[in-house]
Amino acid sequence: MPGTVLAAGAVLWVPGEPRPDGSARKPRIALIHRPKYDDWSLPKGKLQPGETPWQAALREVEEETGLVCRLLAPLPAQHYLAHGRPKEVRYWAAVPVSGEFRPNREVDRMKWLKPGKARAKLTHDRDRGLIDALMAHLSR
Repeated sequence: MPGTVLAAGAVLWVPGEPRPDGSARKPRIALIHRPKYDDWSLPKGKLQPGETPWQAALREVEEETGLVCRLLAPLPAQHYLAHGRPKEVRYWAAVPVSGEFRPNREVDRMKWLKPGKARAKLTHDRDRGLIDALMAHLSR
């Protein structure tokens, strides 16, 4: 669609610590707080010229969280209006491989939450479906 803003991001997760009986705990999902919008969201951002969505997702996650990640399965894309323009955001499930969070001008806080708490904390309803999609993928 002409004029569509293209963006990409990830649902960044880590496995839950094993319980004493060896069973797995629920994974933790990274949410970021953006002071400009005062919202809790998932790391994402606009594609730069010549950049693929895959490259943009890796770059944006690192810029916003300080974490280098590995992209895994694709998750559903989101389509919505942003400032009167159509926007498409492509997402992937992702795991961190290195780095550490440092507050920056775009993101002042990051929290690792269980899926239910992450769903409840997200500001935008549209992001909740991405948590559900991740959990469906992980349960396969």
